[in-house]
Amino acid sequence: MSLLHAMLFAILQGATELFPVSSLGHAVVVPAVLHWHVNQASPGFLPFLVMLHFGTAIGMLVYFRAEWISVLRGVLGQGYAAQVQAERRFLLTMVVATLPAVLVGFVLKKSIAHLFASPLIACGFLVANAGLLLLGERLRGRKAARGKTISNGDALVIGLFQCLAFLPGISRSGAAIVGAVRRGVAYDEAAKFSFMIGTPVIFAASVLEIPRLLRAHELHALFGTAVLAAIVSGLVAYASTAFLMRYFRSHEAWGLQPFAWYCGVFGAGSLLLLLAGL
Repeated sequence: MSLLHAMLFAILQGATELFPVSSLGHAVVVPAVLHWHVNQASPGFLPFLVMLHFGTAIGMLVYFRAEWISVLRGVLGQGYAAQVQAERRFLLTMVVATLPAVLVGFVLKKSIAHLFASPLIACGFLVANAGLLLLGERLRGRKAARGKTISNGDALVIGLFQCLAFLPGISRSGAAIVGAVRRGVAYDEAAKFSFMIGTPVIFAASVLEIPRLLRAHELHALFGTAVLAAIVSGLVAYASTAFLMRYFRSHEAWGLQPFAWYCGVFGAGSLLLLLAGL
């Protein structure tokens, strides 16, 4: 893998992990459409992707550092009783929202793994992601209540929606936001909750994989490139999070529509190009 391709992958991962357009779908489709000479089946590609996800998680963790410190203080019982109780309640909702994906991933991971290697399948699911985002706009629940406290029931619904992201081309953040706004959560707060519940999952998965991957011979040849790409991915993820939080605060009326149209056009256009052999 060339340095240019590594940096492009890093930018792609850092942006699309947060934007509701599916990072996995883009990682599969973009190289195929642009004819990048990257062997995604090579033993060194998975370690490289893990490093990119680690960088992305660090970027998200840094952006929401104040929120995570507050949660930690609540867990440790520091602060006023009401604050401690609120932070512990928030942590519980994040756990509830995360559990469905953990369980579904454990059960289905091997049976759906073959889907992740097909650009044509990913294109189809990108179009499906567009439909999901548009459906989320149309099926929004009661009028969004800014400052609404996310209940455990809300969190469970969000977690179930998030499970759709096991299909390559369905956005994790997009599905979680759709689930949240369907429960009456304002867009910016839905996005914040989606980003925060994604951070520990991505971070934990990366941390668990990195020690094993560091011992793998395949990573040694591109370790320096992978570290640089992880830094770029983290910086892009931080910038993407900042942009999206501002965007969702000021576009409550049609928050997901631009991303839906993009996924529809990109997915269908890429599918036609691949079928035509261009």
